[in-house]
Amino acid sequence: MFHKEFRAIIFQNVLILCASAVLWKQTTVTATQLTRPRGVSLARASLYSPDADFTCLDGSATFPFRYVNDDYCDCQDGSDEPGTSACPNGSFYCRNLGHEAMIVPSSRVNDGICDCCDAADEYQSGANCVNTCKELGSAAQEEAQRKYELESQGYAIKLEYINKGRQAKLSQQERNMALKAEQVEAEALRAEKEREKHEAEEPEKQALDKYRQIEQEAMKEKEEIERSKQETEASKAFDWLDSNQDGKLQVEELQTHVAFDQNQDGTVTVEEAKFFLHNEEEMDKSDFIATGWPLIKPFIMKAQGLENPSKSDQQAGEIPLSDDHHQEESMPETEGEEEEEEEHEEEGETVKPSPVTPSSVEYDAETQELIEAANKARNAYDEADRRLRDLEREIRQLEESNSKDYGPNEEYQPMDGQCYEYSDREYTYKLCPFDSGSQRPKHGGSETRLGSWDSWDGPAANKYSAMKYDKGVQCWNGPQRSLKVHLSCGMENQLLSVSEPNRCEYEMKFTTPAACSEPKKPDEGDSEIHDEL
Repeated sequence: MFHKEFRAIIFQNVLILCASAVLWKQTTVTATQLTRPRGVSLARASLYSPDADFTCLDGSATFPFRYVNDDYCDCQDGSDEPGTSACPNGSFYCRNLGHEAMIVPSSRVNDGICDCCDAADEYQSGANCVNTCKELGSAAQEEAQRKYELESQGYAIKLEYINKGRQAKLSQQERNMALKAEQVEAEALRAEKEREKHEAEEPEKQALDKYRQIEQEAMKEKEEIERSKQETEASKAFDWLDSNQDGKLQVEELQTHVAFDQNQDGTVTVEEAKFFLHNEEEMDKSDFIATGWPLIKPFIMKAQGLENPSKSDQQAGEIPLSDDHHQEESMPETEGEEEEEEEHEEEGETVKPSPVTPSSVEYDAETQELIEAANKARNAYDEADRRLRDLEREIRQLEESNSKDYGPNEEYQPMDGQCYEYSDREYTYKLCPFDSGSQRPKHGGSETRLGSWDSWDGPAANKYSAMKYDKGVQCWNGPQRSLKVHLSCGMENQLLSVSEPNRCEYEMKFTTPAACSEPKKPDEGDSEIHDEL
């Protein structure tokens, strides 16, 4: 029984002490409010003591406290007139109980316009001001609550982004380790296949070298036959053109052939004839074969192609030569050629002589096996090399992704690989975070790159509030395009607007849950002490 009474006495004393503390606090605050001058905030109330002289807040002067709010500006900083409009650089504090406190220029005091929601700034003007702080405070509280709820939802999504980003980074790291282990095996396999390829190619090369030597000899023989044919053709042409058979081709002899009439006026002039003799009066047979015939032959072929002269024409003085599309009627064929042609005609078919070099080479069985073995080894090496290069490319891409800064907690990582669009009247804009930004005309035209991902570009206090994309397509007669993306908290990833504040410098506004911060719950009710301190 004694213990119960003792505990009751102690509890009553505690209640008395708590009530006394609350009463003391209220009394102190109330006393401070009663003593501070009009227009002074609670935070500065201690600087305005009516029991002492007042010193300007900038320290410029000290005078009796009765000079405060006497409607005359004594301090250079205007601190002696917080409740009047006497000082042009002064400020008036609105308590706005029930809403947010605010500071207005002292020039607005008693100007007939209600600036403070509690009408404290119009205490002498006669303006019909109504205290609307309670209504404004309620509306602000509702807005703050709505914003808090939206930010809470956005932050919840951000936490999901963080989880996805961290998981993606961990998966990429694990994948990278696995790929590097495969890379070691792939490098060993490629080295083995490369060795086998060299071993298979060496006997193949030795076998093919024999065939290449045969082919080269056949080609050399063919070239020799062709050269001999050209010399024979040139010699026959020289003999035909050398009408006086003195072993020299002269201007007068060329003038008798209309094929050398270059301007088609019906006459071969001396200048036209000398052109074919390298501006000389005559040319011997060796020079004709070496340099003259290559120059003359096209003109003869052209003339024959146009006129296609008959034997009677040739007997009348035309040049009896033909190109590959006409038979040579004036140049006698050799006896062997005539016999061979007659033999084919007797068989009822026209067959040309077999070429010196076959169109396709047929290898013996042993060489063919060596070629097939070498091809198989080359294919195996190519496959191993391709596999290694694929692994190296994937490793490089993973390392590039891992090196990107996706935010302090990887919250922006889920945006990588995604693209978002926004359209205005002229263009459709596209933003692919951590890659590029671009625009394309809505009514047709190619896409223009505005910039490629460079870095985060927010201020030092909030680095991740803006993205920088540079090195875009160069403007005509101007700089390269660049793009800055401003990020803000939102319920979804959305491109809101695009502008071009300066030529070739673009700005985008983008909302994303990744930009949301953990919200603070809005204060309920109002407290001037809390607002000021």
